[in-house]
Amino acid sequence: MISSTRRDFLRNSALAAAAFTVAKAGPLWAIPASLVRAWVTSKQRKFEEIKGLQWRAASTHSGSSIRLDPSERFQEILGFGAAFTDASCYLFDKMNPPERQALLADLYGPEGLRLSVGRTCIGASDYSTTAYSFDDSPEPDPELKRFSIEHDRSYILPTLRAARQLNPDLFLLSTPWSPPGWMKAGGSMLGGSMRRQYFDSYAQYFVKFLQEYSNQGVKINAVTIQNEVDTDQNGRMPAALWGQEYEIEFVKAHLGPAFEHASIDTKIWILDHNYNLWGRVVDELSDPEVNKYVEGVAWHGYYGTPEVMTRVHDSYPAKNAYWTEGGPDITSPDYATDWAKWSHTFTGVLRNWARCIIGWNLVLDEKGTPNIGPFPCGGVVTVDSKTHAITRSGQYWAFSHYSKMIKRGARVVASHGELAGIDHVAFENPDGSHILVVTNQGDEQKIQCQLGAQVLDLTLEPDSVTTFRL
Repeated sequence: MISSTRRDFLRNSALAAAAFTVAKAGPLWAIPASLVRAWVTSKQRKFEEIKGLQWRAASTHSGSSIRLDPSERFQEILGFGAAFTDASCYLFDKMNPPERQALLADLYGPEGLRLSVGRTCIGASDYSTTAYSFDDSPEPDPELKRFSIEHDRSYILPTLRAARQLNPDLFLLSTPWSPPGWMKAGGSMLGGSMRRQYFDSYAQYFVKFLQEYSNQGVKINAVTIQNEVDTDQNGRMPAALWGQEYEIEFVKAHLGPAFEHASIDTKIWILDHNYNLWGRVVDELSDPEVNKYVEGVAWHGYYGTPEVMTRVHDSYPAKNAYWTEGGPDITSPDYATDWAKWSHTFTGVLRNWARCIIGWNLVLDEKGTPNIGPFPCGGVVTVDSKTHAITRSGQYWAFSHYSKMIKRGARVVASHGELAGIDHVAFENPDGSHILVVTNQGDEQKIQCQLGAQVLDLTLEPDSVTTFRL
């Protein structure tokens, strides 16, 4: 057993070292207690402000503490958002104009969630009213003479313009679920695989899509090659298999050069699938011609664990990570109350180098439709098809603790402390403010937040998410 004198020496030395670390970070952390603010979501409260938090001098070291170190900095945050699927935009269009504007303002406006990233579909996904592409020629059309974005003009493009009007900095990623059927083995958008002979045509398909959207006032900032590259979903929905060697060849010999030739600055991201395919990413990025054109990697969280994003980052630190799909299950009894589960997921993603979190459908109805695929999902919000009443999901409330408080350009900073049932992640905003998000999936817990020689005494409500502005 360590003697009391030895224990005191170690404790005081640790406090002094922490204070020295803070001193090196500058006067920013000499914060008056009046500037500590916090908001909580729990069974009784929804993003409700907590009063009365104050820093105090640390007199004892608590084992149940979160220790912040703003001098240790990680990735820059791009933002948070969800997918403008055909289904979601269709439902927005069916709302009366005041209801639609109010919901969009709640999601994208400065008084709402302040979502700043979105995902669109290049043609149909499973969450569409019908299966369609931008070249539904009954015969092969390699010169793309029948190319048209006409389907998107009626309600998808107007929704994107309305969202970007509310948030002019909205960053949009676009993803195909399937090439046109005539480009694929089997001739259908439902399942099958891409044919190499149409790689050139498909690269021009991307170029035309980006140019036509830009002509309609909607700039697309990034694209991926294919949603979920290693499954055709047994032909039950728009999908396509893309072997690793196909994605390599398409990027380096077709899509990248086509973007260069057309002076398109849209970023190219690869994979757009699950963590368990991280080895494929490492292999693809090892090809220098692929590496040249690829800005980042898009990840889904359905299989595997987020730590693999750190493995890829350690191998290729110049390539960014983006989390691009994950949404609630409308059939789950916890659909509206699983904020702590989603915040736990978000924390793991952000602690492993991801620059953004994009949920799945923004809006669906109470049945999880429109949907031409086999999987039941829910929207970030549900709009009742008859009453137009809005139900906010647990994912919505989890987003509020991140998207409302963490600004584009923020940096993830170090937060230390292994606490049972508790997750935490910290940020430094461009304006110098610091944000700490703490998730408690269990019973009430009392902990401390420690910054150098200062501590905050915190009581975490059961099954809660709490955001602190320090």
